[in-house]
Amino acid sequence: MAMQEIACFPRPPQPCCSRAAETPEAAVEDFGGRVCICHDAACAAAAADRQVSPMIRTLITASARSLRMLAAGVVGYALPPRCPGCGVVTPEDHQFCVDCWRELDFLGPPACATCGIPFDLDRGEGALCGRCIADPPAFDRARAAIAYGPIARRMVVRMKHGGRPQLAITLARLMERLLEQDEQVVLAPVPLHRWRIWRRGFNQSALIAGALARRKRLVAIPGLLTRVKPTPMLRGLNPSARAKAVRGAFRVDPAHRPQVAGRVVVLVDDVLTTGATANACARALRRAGAAEVRVIALARVSPGEEGR
Repeated sequence: MAMQEIACFPRPPQPCCSRAAETPEAAVEDFGGRVCICHDAACAAAAADRQVSPMIRTLITASARSLRMLAAGVVGYALPPRCPGCGVVTPEDHQFCVDCWRELDFLGPPACATCGIPFDLDRGEGALCGRCIADPPAFDRARAAIAYGPIARRMVVRMKHGGRPQLAITLARLMERLLEQDEQVVLAPVPLHRWRIWRRGFNQSALIAGALARRKRLVAIPGLLTRVKPTPMLRGLNPSARAKAVRGAFRVDPAHRPQVAGRVVVLVDDVLTTGATANACARALRRAGAAEVRVIALARVSPGEEGR
């Protein structure tokens, strides 16, 4: 329209965006009593949306909701929830069948007060295992939700190598009892080297930490720790070889040091074997000023199985 037609607006014209205010010499378009002179597509769309009546907007919202519900029903019929352990159909997502649930070996006391290795007999509160007495770890406490067995191994392998990142939610549901809801707690996943992330596409520990943070309303910082050098596969190595392989492999990102100093940092991992990786991470966190370092994992490998 011509510029003189602005006078026929029922109220003084107003720029619809900052770009309109900065370019008064541009052409003018009428969007319901507002002046658009930026010709920006997003601005025009927003202005047009303001003219949609509340009834039409309600109908559109209801239709979209119905379509989403229909799509969810189709997906649920074609891809029903399945047991994370064996794959049989279950009533809900992340729910185990009766047989797999019975096979899970949940860990708790009696155990070493530091590393969490189970004891056969109750040795009293604060009792330590021989390894922690001889060589105290850098972390304050390590706990796992279940013992490493066929079900735990199957879930971890499916998640890491079978393209099932959604299993992070299942693992987090098993692990959340190990966490206390404390505002001073920061969750930090054990990092992967960037080459391994490129091959796998994700860091399983970061996904678990994110799921735990959402469920427990805590803060998770995926990049708090970085792996500054690649390490060999630790499977089959004895405890001393594992410790040597990960020595100096981790550091705290300088940008996150203020979030570490004086805080309780909880390392999140999928499987705890000898604790060598957790120990190396804990040393890096201690150097960055962490007040306390705790470790939580889905599964704990028993001492007799560590070298396999």
